[in-house]
Amino acid sequence: MTSENTDLEYARIADTQYLVRRSMTKGYQLFSILTPPVYIGLSLYRKGRGHITVNRLLRATWLGGVAGISSGGAFEYVRSSNSTSETLRSRRIRAAIDRASHRADDHATIGALLFAVLTPAIFWKHGAAIHLVFGGAGLGTAAGYFTHIARSASGDVPPTPVVPDS
Repeated sequence: MTSENTDLEYARIADTQYLVRRSMTKGYQLFSILTPPVYIGLSLYRKGRGHITVNRLLRATWLGGVAGISSGGAFEYVRSSNSTSETLRSRRIRAAIDRASHRADDHATIGALLFAVLTPAIFWKHGAAIHLVFGGAGLGTAAGYFTHIARSASGDVPPTPVVPDS
């Protein structure tokens, strides 16, 4: 194996890792948005209003987020394994310069941190600490993502980064 082949393999591995991490983040965001309404709908349909509690909702939210991380990462790994190195590089570059996606990730992260702190403070007596913290982070991720959507819909576009001259 030559040095050039080794460098190409390392580049392919780095591209795959980047895309898998990004897909895991996007999977977490998607499932954090979808899980609460799906859980509430299924609970109402199956058992009625009396079975919906804060603890159960938050538990479903963070377990849904874990499912999103797992499925997003697995999907992207399979997709990347079946792609050429040129396709991977192109997808990684497009993902790296997508300002809207980075802003959505930033808003989701800020929301997750805020809600991971605020949810236990508000609902301390209504659930287990792990469900309050992780479920609050899931709800905050959804709230942050919706904030990004609202800001984008109102015409507030992400700023263009300034690249200094070499």
